[in-house]
Amino acid sequence: MAEKSPSQAVLITGCSTGIGRATALRLAKSGRTVYASARRIDSIRDLEAAGCRLLAIDVCDDASMEAGVREVESREGAVGVLVNNAGYGSEGAIEEVPMSEVRRQFETNVFGLTRMTQLVLPGMRRQRSGRIVNLSSMGGRMTLPGGGFYHASKYAVEAISDALRFEVAGFGIHVILIEPGVIKSQFGDTAMAKIASLSGNGSAYAEFHKQVAAKIEEANTGRMAFLAAAPEAVAAVIDTAIHARKPKSRYLITAGAHMMVGMRRWLGDRGFDAFLRTQYMTPR
Repeated sequence: MAEKSPSQAVLITGCSTGIGRATALRLAKSGRTVYASARRIDSIRDLEAAGCRLLAIDVCDDASMEAGVREVESREGAVGVLVNNAGYGSEGAIEEVPMSEVRRQFETNVFGLTRMTQLVLPGMRRQRSGRIVNLSSMGGRMTLPGGGFYHASKYAVEAISDALRFEVAGFGIHVILIEPGVIKSQFGDTAMAKIASLSGNGSAYAEFHKQVAAKIEEANTGRMAFLAAAPEAVAAVIDTAIHARKPKSRYLITAGAHMMVGMRRWLGDRGFDAFLRTQYMTPR
């Protein structure tokens, strides 16, 4: 009897908007079996007509993650490709961001990603094949004022991915980091809303928060928006990465991301801090 081919089914988290949605649509159109997931099925109902199979997965809820992976494994034998896309940006001065928000940021961006990875790995090891695609950011390679906790979550994703890449390579599993720069999506709206919640008159960082918000708006819809990319550009890179025979460990996306990461590397701490002082006010 012929040996069964390894599963190539793709499971994507966070498909309600942005990169997750664009990736689900692109891969389904190319003929891949795609399991698109989100916290609320209603938010991705239209993806079913595009050929996706739908799952309700909340990466902050262990039971829903376990159920989602079980569903894919029951149909496909294993998850062939996991795209850990679910995440959001939370902005604000370190002193003033509530610890409840810090925990939520890490629960979504780091712990959910980690748990999804743990759940799919046994199936991938059994079939000696698999790909784990982790959505990081240029913000996992450099840090901007007001985004300390978001950047910390992405630095964590980078570290986890680097360790995991070594640990699972012998099982035929590739671990891939996707590092977008500014992407035109609802990501910026969420970050702006988080800043607005901290900008009361009693805040020592009120003016600083206003400037951080202005920088986010400028990057997404203002004079620097030409450096941003559409979610479809990231989806195209993910498509390339999961089909490549030898995928890169990291894919840095957008001209702005290459510019900022390169600047951070070459300027060093003092030089980059000096550059940031030309872009942001120093809270006083």
